[in-house]
Amino acid sequence: MDLVVVKFGGTSVGNGSRIKKAAQSVVNEYMKGSQVVVVVSAVNKTTDDLIGLSDEAIGESLTDKQKAGIMAMGELTSARLFSATIESLGVKSEFIDPYNELWPIKTDSNYLEAKIDFNTTKQKTEGLMQLVNQGVIPVVCGFLGQGDNGEITTLGRGGSDVTAFLIGHCLDANEVIIVTDVDGVMSTDPNKIESAELLEEISVEEMRDLATHGAQVLHPHALRYKDPLITAKIINFAHGDLSSKGTRIVGPYEGDMMKCVTKYKNPISLIAIVGDAMVKTSGLMASITGKLAEDDINIFGISAGQNSITVFVEKADSNNAYHALHKVVVETDALSSLSLGRDTAMITFVNPDIIDTPGIISEITEPLKKHEINIVEIISSQTAIVLFVNWEDGDKARELINEVLE
Repeated sequence: MDLVVVKFGGTSVGNGSRIKKAAQSVVNEYMKGSQVVVVVSAVNKTTDDLIGLSDEAIGESLTDKQKAGIMAMGELTSARLFSATIESLGVKSEFIDPYNELWPIKTDSNYLEAKIDFNTTKQKTEGLMQLVNQGVIPVVCGFLGQGDNGEITTLGRGGSDVTAFLIGHCLDANEVIIVTDVDGVMSTDPNKIESAELLEEISVEEMRDLATHGAQVLHPHALRYKDPLITAKIINFAHGDLSSKGTRIVGPYEGDMMKCVTKYKNPISLIAIVGDAMVKTSGLMASITGKLAEDDINIFGISAGQNSITVFVEKADSNNAYHALHKVVVETDALSSLSLGRDTAMITFVNPDIIDTPGIISEITEPLKKHEINIVEIISSQTAIVLFVNWEDGDKARELINEVLE
């Protein structure tokens, strides 16, 4: 028997008719023979409205504990309404909130940005599973946690997505379904480009990077708990059918909870290109990457400064790349010279918390400094840091960086 965790976003429970439509889709899935756990958000904009009202009435004197309690009201209400609607359709249901003894999600006592205690949460979800095995559909408040002393905490923005994937992970669910107000993940924002197309599938890594850079369809923190053995998808509430295709989220393929440190197996060579007029000349990057593409040479990284561009290619391709790029240099007035540099090891540090962790680059580079390992180049994004060090230092660098991750 399949176990499905279904999360309904605020717009999908935005009014009475939508709640009934959503509940009916859950009951239909249940009648097919699936076990179902529901996670619900507050009705669209309810949390913002409640905070707005409290700020207007109380002002800055509102404590974090009081604020968390007020913010929780939307989910407390949604869970009760949704559970009651399921029961009105003839199936047993129980709403689960932080006041319920079966509440699974344990956190520290940070009221507004609580950190999840994964091991305790894993144990507590056994109570949910017992309920499911009795033929009951639990409806769990998204976004909320329970602190050390039983107090309500919140998981921060996107917390309901986190709740769904966390519960799915702990229960070893077969599938996590995110029900929202879009058909899935698009090739770009359809409000900006009408020809945007629906993606049939997207990897966890791609979805995480999209979400981190502003895509609103799913919160990146939720993907920390995406188990590679659990299928997941994003669908539109308008279909009223949990079997709708939407966009599948596949993976992750490596790392534990989306965190890993890897060293690329082969040496990477760097080619430095310089020129005084580079910054004022358009199309230079296209000329460089296009030339390498013509020779089927893969680029592992590019670093650009005001007067230089450094291209990283596999050592086996470096000589061909060097000669190909020399042609670009002599044909381009803005470029003056290039050089083929040393062999380096490429160390990739992946961690979804990078964007929320001030000083994380210094945490990585400080151990390398202490061990006199020189960093040839460093490239960072909101979810990954890539370092190039001398080839002979690669294994030691990976070991030191991995200690930071642990």
